[in-house]
Amino acid sequence: MSYHPKLHRYTPVLKGLLIALSGSFFIYSAYWHYTSPLLNTLAGLFTLYALLRAGSAVWFWSGSFFGLFWFWWIGLSFVHYQMHWAILPVELGVALIYGGIFWLIAKIALSAEHLACRNRSIAMQHIPTIPNLIIKALGLLVLSYIHPFGFDWFKPELLFVQSYFGIEKWRFAIILTALVLLIWKRNSLVLIVLLLAYAPDTTKLSYAPLKAPVALITTMTPVEQKWDEKNHARQFAALFTQIQEAIDAKKETVVLPESVFPVFLNYNATYFDRLHQLAKKINIVTGALYLDETKVPRNATYIFTKEGKVQVANKVILVPFGEANPLPDLLSDWVNRIFYDGAIDYKAAADISDYELSGKRYRNAICFEATSERLYEKEPERMIVLSNNGWFTPSIEPTLQQLLLQYYSRKYGTTIYHAVNGSPSYRIAPKEP
Repeated sequence: MSYHPKLHRYTPVLKGLLIALSGSFFIYSAYWHYTSPLLNTLAGLFTLYALLRAGSAVWFWSGSFFGLFWFWWIGLSFVHYQMHWAILPVELGVALIYGGIFWLIAKIALSAEHLACRNRSIAMQHIPTIPNLIIKALGLLVLSYIHPFGFDWFKPELLFVQSYFGIEKWRFAIILTALVLLIWKRNSLVLIVLLLAYAPDTTKLSYAPLKAPVALITTMTPVEQKWDEKNHARQFAALFTQIQEAIDAKKETVVLPESVFPVFLNYNATYFDRLHQLAKKINIVTGALYLDETKVPRNATYIFTKEGKVQVANKVILVPFGEANPLPDLLSDWVNRIFYDGAIDYKAAADISDYELSGKRYRNAICFEATSERLYEKEPERMIVLSNNGWFTPSIEPTLQQLLLQYYSRKYGTTIYHAVNGSPSYRIAPKEP
């Protein structure tokens, strides 16, 4: 067989592309409403096996393609700011960040290999040594703790969220251990260890839970229309109609998406009082803005109960760049001035909020923060999530968000009620209620 140096030059790119395609299969199959636990299991195992065997160049390209395939939608938000030119630089930046993280892990693994094998040549070896494999496996194990600019959506164990394996760290460690032994020992019998990681997905995803006491409202309001005050009267009238329909259907609670009332509701007596009156017949959970006593804006959930109580639960974890700039103050002010017309950042709440509706306790979560580990402290039994996916649709973002919520529902046994703008609302239950 002839040797083609030009083709060989692109081998790491092609291998990295194949690994990332395999590692993204579960997202895109879910996007097209096709879920196969068997295929997801096999694709996840192949992805990890191929990464463990690969060198640093392949790791760089794998990480870069992972960044693109999982998070290409991040740049879509700039369309709403009429900044189409920013999409490509953002995509490249995301790719380079994850490519760099992957490359660093592989380089550390290679250094460990060289240190362990300094007295013998390893140039002709075709498989990594055990120090190399262990460092790579540890790197994959801790990748979910690496959050560039506070963005924590990349979790390697998410590969198995709809598979025959569990998603807990200890089960993921067992999977990696089995693959390390397979490569090192070159004996397929070691794969029997994988049985210890067996834990099929049992979560139930319901887009239209008709018998549920909680009505989840879906809105499809484009971002530009949502914030235009000229449209508010029509939009709000539609929301009140949906609340009345939930009352007529004898629902216990109605949940509306994030900031469906894009006004400072605590300073808008007309809509506040109307919601308060309707809440005599049904619990109302809705997103809106809140202006605190220092005149700093907050992204908030307003909870109106049938007992006449009103609670405001402010968002705890803000979206990096979207709601709060994670850069140092000098750079942050410059970015806000150039990209966001000088808008000031939202303010995050210090503490997580829980509230009771008809004797049941719920954890409050608004969009991005529902996919963060911190919101699952003390393993809440129920969580109500409000989201606005209009910034990123049409794309795979709602699908990836749903998979992450399914991951946390499996991990903590939390039933999640999710009301969304821009994509269908749904409920995720770890088992039949």
